[in-house]
Amino acid sequence: MQTFLMILIAIAALATLYVLVKGVIGMASGKDVTGVRSQALMRKRVMFQAVAIIFVILFIMVARGSGS
Repeated sequence: MQTFLMILIAIAALATLYVLVKGVIGMASGKDVTGVRSQALMRKRVMFQAVAIIFVILFIMVARGSGS
């Protein structure tokens, strides 16, 4: 279970990084004048961060439970 959660944490972190880099590149290019795409990417980044934090919390709970 711990290995599975670590894989999920890594996937969520990589998804967060991908969306972050995509947003920075999009902002630097200056094509998104209205900011609609930047806002959408920011929402996705926050969602992926929340998912990663939930997985970390689950990992800690599982690790504490198996250590007893």
